[in-house]
Amino acid sequence: MKNTAETLSRHRVRRLFLRNGVAAVSAGFFLPSIAQAATQFTEHEKKLSLSNLHTGERLQSVFWVEGKFVPESLREINYLLRDFRTDEVAKIDPKLLLLIHRLHHSVDASRSAQIISGYRSPKTNATLRQNSSNVAKKSYHMKGMAIDLRIGGVDLKYLQKAAKSLKGGGVGYYPKSQFLHIDTGPVRYWT
Repeated sequence: MKNTAETLSRHRVRRLFLRNGVAAVSAGFFLPSIAQAATQFTEHEKKLSLSNLHTGERLQSVFWVEGKFVPESLREINYLLRDFRTDEVAKIDPKLLLLIHRLHHSVDASRSAQIISGYRSPKTNATLRQNSSNVAKKSYHMKGMAIDLRIGGVDLKYLQKAAKSLKGGGVGYYPKSQFLHIDTGPVRYWT
């Protein structure tokens, strides 16, 4: 009797698995955005692969596991994204890390995100502002809520379109300097 109950239970599980699997595959063919959204919610961990172009430092880090941020990974990322001019480290907005992760996956990139600028101290921001009209007085970089980046092998215009489609905050497109600015402030776009 026990074997029959176990066999029936296994058959039910297999049937549910096959039915749900077929539905997921169908959703993937017919509704890619829904299938993509579903995988975002079932992901057990989130990783970032970053390289700081100014310091030469690289980091591959699992920063989110089972719905929670990993404190040690956040500290490592904060350090990598520090103001390299003053060596000041600040807390990077975890929502920005999630946005970078989403952007990286939306363009199906295999290479690391190349960081031009992460956190900026008020002193660094003021100095940069004196030399460029593109630097905001109240920059989100000073709040740890912005990053300037590019991804090797990914066309910058394509990266911009992907970032805008995420509607995660601000997206600035700088083709002459070959980088994209993203932040977790209000949704807005500029070039």
